[in-house]
Amino acid sequence: MNAPIILTAEMGKADQAWANTLRREHYPAERNVVDAHITLFHHLPPAYLAEIKSRLSAITQEYPKPDALVSDVMLLGNGVAFRVLSEELLSIREELVSHFQGLLIPQDRATPRLHITIQNKVESPRAKALHKALSRDFSPRPLSIAGLGAYYYCGGPWERIGSWTFRG
Repeated sequence: MNAPIILTAEMGKADQAWANTLRREHYPAERNVVDAHITLFHHLPPAYLAEIKSRLSAITQEYPKPDALVSDVMLLGNGVAFRVLSEELLSIREELVSHFQGLLIPQDRATPRLHITIQNKVESPRAKALHKALSRDFSPRPLSIAGLGAYYYCGGPWERIGSWTFRG
C-alpha cells in the first residue's frame, strides 16, 4: 500500500473503551471513522514499512508500559481532548525520532502535545460547552498505555498494520 503510516500509543482495554464511549457520544458521527487514539507520528513513508515494524517490535520488547496520566481537559477551538502526560512515552517517542531522522515531516519533528481527541470539527460554542461540562467534574486519572500501533492513513478509516505490546 502506498498510504502514509500513522504511529499511535495504544491504550489498555478499559481506557480504550472509556475514550471510545466519549468519542462516540461527542464526535460528529459522520466524521468519527477511527477509534480514540494517541497519535505519536502523523506521516511516515510506507516504503519503510519493514523498518518501522522492526523498530516498533524492538522498542516494545525493550521498554515496559510507560506511566501516563490524563491530566486535564483541553479546548481545541472546534473540539475537545484529554491531555496525556507521560515523560516515559515522550522518551520512547524521542528514540523513534532519532531512529527515523530524515523520514519525518515537520509536524512529526516537533514535540507533540499528547492527547485523546473526543470531539472535533464542531462549532466553537458547542466545543466550549463540552469543555466546560467535562472540566466541571474532571479529576486527573492514570492511563494505561499497552503498546504501539501502526496504521495506513487512507483518507477515512485507517487500515491497521499491527500493534506491539510493551514487554520490557
